[in-house]
Amino acid sequence: MHDTQPLAIEARGLVKRFDGVLAVDGIDIAVPEGSIFGILGPNGAGKTTTLRMLLGIIDPDVGTRRVLGSENPHALANRIGYLPEERGLYPAMKAVDAIAFVGALRGLPTAEGRRRGYRLLEEHGFAHIADRQIRQMSKGQAQTVQLLATLVHDPALVVLDEPFSGLDAISQGRLERTIRGLAENGTTVIFSTHVLAHAERLCERIAIIAGGRVPFHGLVTEARDRLPPQVHLETRVIDGPWRAALPADAQPQVKAAGGALWAFSLPDDGVEPLLIALVEGQAGIQSLSIERAGLHDAFVAIAGEAAAKALEEETGAARGAGA
Repeated sequence: MHDTQPLAIEARGLVKRFDGVLAVDGIDIAVPEGSIFGILGPNGAGKTTTLRMLLGIIDPDVGTRRVLGSENPHALANRIGYLPEERGLYPAMKAVDAIAFVGALRGLPTAEGRRRGYRLLEEHGFAHIADRQIRQMSKGQAQTVQLLATLVHDPALVVLDEPFSGLDAISQGRLERTIRGLAENGTTVIFSTHVLAHAERLCERIAIIAGGRVPFHGLVTEARDRLPPQVHLETRVIDGPWRAALPADAQPQVKAAGGALWAFSLPDDGVEPLLIALVEGQAGIQSLSIERAGLHDAFVAIAGEAAAKALEEETGAARGAGA
């Protein structure tokens, strides 16, 4: 499941039921220290329940968890930063006071929390809202304040539940840079998301959750390698003896200016026989590239069409809402 690298989180066989309904069914997760780890899946898949069990907010019915070396996550509150999916700040509080307040809950003296709050806001380009009330902020500004409050006590582990939800593209990019910076400084970051693009850009390792189970856990590259590489070919002509070297289901996309575009899985015998057939058959190669399958295609292959469709619908809805 993992290398010899020390683990920040290890969970085995987590099971959770709510009113007799199985929400999480035997989940195993291992998160190396200092890594960025993504938990991927549509809403209702069990992502939030899993995070809450890892943090000790709720207990599993079955299974074990170890967080930062302890089986009691509550004892490590001052070493963990948690951003829940349900955001919540006191509307009348100023930004810097909200950050200091959350820090105080993690054992940080209020004066030090305020000092760090001003510094964090300045570092992230939000010094101008430090003394502004939460109710006076945009949604993105308020979410940024809550994120900084999650980080104010310099946690060793940061857990973010759907952190990109509701953020515009600029704020999402800023958050991605923040997450990378945390990992570069040795902080372990684990986040859940239904937007695969964030995980593909940020994560080395992921867990895919579908229907309360984990059909895949490991490196992003391993997930993508579940599918053969994809060939993208542009030819000057559409037909000829060389077409016998292409897979039977490869269909051309005819270009208005002539020639065709092709996309198909790399044949089992590799690219060399294909190249020979194309050259000898005078296909007129305009371009040819071989690309590893993307995480979206890997998700479809691993989690199934239903989970992938639910993911796409949520991503589309988020875009429509301006996320």
